[in-house]
Amino acid sequence: MTLEAILAYLHLLAILTMVVFLSSEAALCRIEWLNAKAVERLARVDLVYGIAAMAVLATGLLRTFLGVKGSAWYWTNPPLHVKLTLFVVVGLVSIVPTLTFRRWLRAQRQGGGLPAADEVRRTRRLVMVQAHIVAIIPLFAVFLARGFGK
Repeated sequence: MTLEAILAYLHLLAILTMVVFLSSEAALCRIEWLNAKAVERLARVDLVYGIAAMAVLATGLLRTFLGVKGSAWYWTNPPLHVKLTLFVVVGLVSIVPTLTFRRWLRAQRQGGGLPAADEVRRTRRLVMVQAHIVAIIPLFAVFLARGFGK
């Protein structure tokens, strides 16, 4: 029972970290706030966001395999598959902003200027898509925890 509680805590901590850094990306990625320091900060924030997302996945998998309910219960439950699918979609959407932030940072370090307003808006839109999908995932977590689909 202690392992279950610790795994749940670590999973929740990873989720909250991921959400905080995704929110930070959304806040920083605005044309009116973007300057050289913000470009550097965006790249660092995105790195932490990616690490937190990997921690969410790792702790979630650990919960399914080491948790009290057991892997058979989790992996035959449709809400888990919806959660995982949404998580993968967020991961795929995040590729473009991650590559964009790195490109902006490289350009910044090579003496280039700030990115064009349209590019910042497009990138922010993708960050916001991620944020909105991430907000839906807990709905399926609640259904999963209550045994919907079993």
